[in-house]
Amino acid sequence: MKFRWTLPQTTLGRVSSPQSPSGDPAAADVYSERLYVPAWWWLAGALLTGIVGYEISLAAHGASWSVVGYFVVAILIAWLLWSMGRVHIRVTADGELVADKATLPRAVIDRAASVPPTAKSAALGRQLDPAAYLMHRAWVKTMVLLVLDDPDDPTPYWLVSTRHPEQVLAALNVIDARHAPAPTDRD
Repeated sequence: MKFRWTLPQTTLGRVSSPQSPSGDPAAADVYSERLYVPAWWWLAGALLTGIVGYEISLAAHGASWSVVGYFVVAILIAWLLWSMGRVHIRVTADGELVADKATLPRAVIDRAASVPPTAKSAALGRQLDPAAYLMHRAWVKTMVLLVLDDPDDPTPYWLVSTRHPEQVLAALNVIDARHAPAPTDRD
């Protein structure tokens, strides 16, 4: 069984999403998280807007149209920060993990673990398998590692950024491999 890349169904420009009987799309999910950029990035963006806008007005030698530079830079920076923080992590009621636009059924997950901030660089560095699926956001400190057991799929595991790895693992109903009880050897 291969994992599915799904794109949202669109109808007349509107994105349709699964809904619960009450009509609320978020209620159909067991877990949902949006990976917003940190708030201080917005403050840094405002500062950058002021600096670049001022440089534009200096280059225009104080022309009356130079104030437009502030607005254009502000719109570009706001769009960039908004687009970086619009990634969703969801676990549906059917037990599927939806990481941005990729979907992973629960049935193919063999084992899982949370990746703490201290192990994140190793997991993304020298230990990374090039065939792994990554949904990484640098400003999110923790991740989940989902090892797959699917002979038809060459992807060995998924690494997904999340602020609450224990909640994602609980919603998927998998035990964290680091905290699983040790197997007993009975003769």
